[in-house]
Amino acid sequence: MLQQKQLQWGKNTVAALPPEDHADLQMIFGMRLLLAVMALLTLMIDSGHQGMAGQFAPVMLSLYLLYGAALLVLLHFHRGNGKRVYWLDAGWCGLIVWCTGGGESYFFPYFFFAILASSFQRGRDEGTRITLASCALLVLASVLSEQEPNLPLLLLRTAFVMALGTMIACWGGLSVQHKRRLALLREVSQQSNPRFGVDHTVASMLEKARVFFGASSCILVMREGGAAHWQLRTALDDSRGNGGRVSQMSEAAVAPLMVFEASQSVLYASSLRSRLGLGPAWQGKARASATWQRLDLDATQGTALTELFDAQSFISVPLPLHKGQGRLYVLAATDRLSKADATFLAQIVEQVFPQIENIAILDKLASGAAYRERQKIARDLHDSTIQPYIGLRHGLSALRAKVAAGNPLLGDLDKLIEMSGQVIGDLRQMAQTVRGGQERHDEPELLAALRRQAQQLKKFFGIDIEIVSERAFVLSDRLAAEVFQIVNEGMSNIRRHTTAREGCVRLACGTHAVSISIENTAESEASRRAPFMPASIAERALALGGTVQVGQAAGGATAVRIEIPV
Repeated sequence: MLQQKQLQWGKNTVAALPPEDHADLQMIFGMRLLLAVMALLTLMIDSGHQGMAGQFAPVMLSLYLLYGAALLVLLHFHRGNGKRVYWLDAGWCGLIVWCTGGGESYFFPYFFFAILASSFQRGRDEGTRITLASCALLVLASVLSEQEPNLPLLLLRTAFVMALGTMIACWGGLSVQHKRRLALLREVSQQSNPRFGVDHTVASMLEKARVFFGASSCILVMREGGAAHWQLRTALDDSRGNGGRVSQMSEAAVAPLMVFEASQSVLYASSLRSRLGLGPAWQGKARASATWQRLDLDATQGTALTELFDAQSFISVPLPLHKGQGRLYVLAATDRLSKADATFLAQIVEQVFPQIENIAILDKLASGAAYRERQKIARDLHDSTIQPYIGLRHGLSALRAKVAAGNPLLGDLDKLIEMSGQVIGDLRQMAQTVRGGQERHDEPELLAALRRQAQQLKKFFGIDIEIVSERAFVLSDRLAAEVFQIVNEGMSNIRRHTTAREGCVRLACGTHAVSISIENTAESEASRRAPFMPASIAERALALGGTVQVGQAAGGATAVRIEIPV
């Protein structure tokens, strides 16, 4: 089975761990077990430094050893790696400190294990929460374990855990942030594929940026060189019941969004410091500059933008277009965006939009080449196919004129003349369609083409394949062509590799993926073959960043399921 997990990252949170982090988890869970063993051995060697609850120490450390071993076994089955594990670690550390001397226990550094693991796996916020909880547990364990706690030592150790834990949380947060950024750059680079087209690439980039920054919406406004209108694209939070939108805007309509200089990145972050006049709410830097400076913006323009967006903070970066201009806005309704966020957004734009321009150029070249090829095919069709049929009809008409009235061949000749006229009409219509490059259908061209292929299979091979679509497809021409080839190969596999006489193709175009299911009816035991992965389909799906699975459908039928991200 080919599998590829799509990760979604929220701001300062991790929704899923990348597959390569499994090695880190193995190391963390192994170290937990090692610490438990060493703690039990230490207690056996020196058991004289225990508090009022010292009699529970052997039992508590033995249970901690069993806990660490159980988690290591669960990890082998890909379980037990949630964030609650790190909170349980902090709780175990508090119990161990409580039963081994309280504030004087030499096991208090075990708190750093929980802080380190949570910070480097779950980020700064989670590490900070574990740090505060560890300090509270250290104080509580000391108070409950000793009648007269050693306050100077307890204060020193608590301050040490607090200071070093905070530093670890910050460093761990930076590590997680770098992983998230690399994952996002990898994803947007994979989506910059000519097969998907410009619209899909831009929409995918906007949605991924919105999710990454935890933003309420992303707004892209741009205009190609010489275009009369601006194009406005938005990616909104799905909880609002809206997806992406594309609209045409006039120069006056987009004027409030284009008030900044063409090379200027802008950060607006409303905070208490800015409202008290202690810090700037508006900051900006030029593309070539490395420092952020206070941005002197006209009061009317600044008020208009803040009222227009109604956001706690937002970022605006210019688009690096060779022919054209535009800006990208990321709006946050609750969280405050930072300078680091603005700098990274500018890096994303620098990475993606040159590729988008290249895709647009390739599309234009491909469209021009396809138009010229259609014109050539239409001319060849007229000269090499239609003209001989016209000559055939003229010859039949001349032959009919020579046949005497009442001859029994007259009826057959009239039918031949009529048939040749119908063929000429069909060929002319086909040539007109090829020349124009389009044909009117009551359904998308992709579905119409698949139904034609299914009819051909039924006509020539007696295999009845049903095409089922849950909703209309809105795909770029190139992606639709790839989907057509995948489904066509799947239908051909039913004919070549099975004895089934019926099948079904189910297509669904969701918000994030195109789902394809190619099924054939169950075969007899004598003719049934072992399931196999269709190589051509798998290669095409993987090239589009998709997945392929081969399994069983209802009634014992074989099903090939493909998902392609959009």
